Amino acid sequence: MSPLSPRLPTGAPEARALTDALRQHRRWFVLTGAGVSTGSGIPAYRDEQGAWKHKAPIQFRDFVQSEALRRRYWARSFVGFERVHDAQPNKAHHALARLERLGRARLLVTQNVDGLHQKAGSLSVVDLHGQLAEVECLACRARASRAELQVRLLALNPWLSEATSAYATPDGDAELEAGSHEALSLPSCEACGGVLKPAVVFFGENVPKARVEQAYAALAESDALLVVGSSLMVFSGYRFARRASDLGKPVIVLNRGLTRADTLAALKLQGECGTLLDAAVEALAQTG
Repeated sequence: MSPLSPRLPTGAPEARALTDALRQHRRWFVLTGAGVSTGSGIPAYRDEQGAWKHKAPIQFRDFVQSEALRRRYWARSFVGFERVHDAQPNKAHHALARLERLGRARLLVTQNVDGLHQKAGSLSVVDLHGQLAEVECLACRARASRAELQVRLLALNPWLSEATSAYATPDGDAELEAGSHEALSLPSCEACGGVLKPAVVFFGENVPKARVEQAYAALAESDALLVVGSSLMVFSGYRFARRASDLGKPVIVLNRGLTRADTLAALKLQGECGTLLDAAVEALAQTG
């Protein structure tokens, strides 16, 4: 398998370069990050240099050990969740769903927890870090709907109906007035009374082994890796770029700014994910 040139064809737009790459290989392993969902109004964690835009997300150990931090998390997340829940797929999500329908996507692995790929119609999706749409009990592992938990949180804390925030991060966090969470009443698991946590992988928590193994198996059966909208600064996503490189499979990166896999990339394209993917997949559909 010959590597792709890291240079764009002379005079050709980046969308054409992406189309050429997509046409060259039939079975793509797609890995997406927060940059895919910025067009849906969900801000990214990091800037174009890979630095945090906001405070680093809560650590799993801290969430488990501190009830005060759990109050803070659930108060902020109550407000931020609605923005993520109400978000709609953008051109990037729809283009990747179309790539699957064209028979070109072996598997899509997303680091996002917003469920927008499924809303757009993608079927072969691994939610590497879970989804915000569910909550789980840390004691008995029972799962419940996040929408139902929102109702319970509001019933216990009517003042949350007046809480607002100017932003929500990819994990649904939101900025609230300092100290506003201290009186929050926390709902517990209805099955056993245990501590509830969103069914997502927190920083400092391991991705379930079965998800990683499923992704590795699909990558082994794919011809190339397409990274879209991710800096890959977190190892849980970067591991797939490294594995693809070890297997001799081309790594194509579409992202604004630096990524951890830039030195591994056969082709690096900068630009707005939705615009480039929409144009490239449309051209692929027209020409086969």
